[in-house]
Amino acid sequence: MDATSEMSLRSAETQADANEHDAQKGKYMTFKAGNEYYGLKIQYVSEIIQFQTITMVPETEDYIKGLINLRGKIIPVIDVRLRFGQDSFEYNERTCIIVLIVNSVTVGLIVENIAEVVEIKEDNILPPPTIGRGDRQHGKYIYGIGKVGDTVKLLLDPDKLLNDIDLSAVEQSNANTDEE
Repeated sequence: MDATSEMSLRSAETQADANEHDAQKGKYMTFKAGNEYYGLKIQYVSEIIQFQTITMVPETEDYIKGLINLRGKIIPVIDVRLRFGQDSFEYNERTCIIVLIVNSVTVGLIVENIAEVVEIKEDNILPPPTIGRGDRQHGKYIYGIGKVGDTVKLLLDPDKLLNDIDLSAVEQSNANTDEE
């Protein structure tokens, strides 16, 4: 392949990436946790998988349920309800794992069920309320409130959701897996 053809190919790939990003703009994967519906920007969602066997890791936070092997890659999984300080729930056939990629870290979120993919325009996103944030446990992961028809979705910031989780051991194991 000559240099001109290679540059054209790269340009086409860049344009395809830009078009895909535009297509995802304003789209959110929504899911249920407890009595609330949450949304994540679709750009972070890698895939949704059926609930599978989790290998527990000793001496971790209760919301870090353990590790799964997804096609040879070891991924930590977090129970969203426990992460938000809610009561645990019994996993069933609707329980699934949303696989996210955030800042090159892959992690799974255990959710009760997937609701839908919705488009929320920027002018339908309000900042989270500032009242009642004494504990800040739940609200610190929410960057906005999305209005969808007559309902609202709590929009999560995946960086904050994963920020204070110590995934360094998992990242190290993933790095070792990638090198093999």
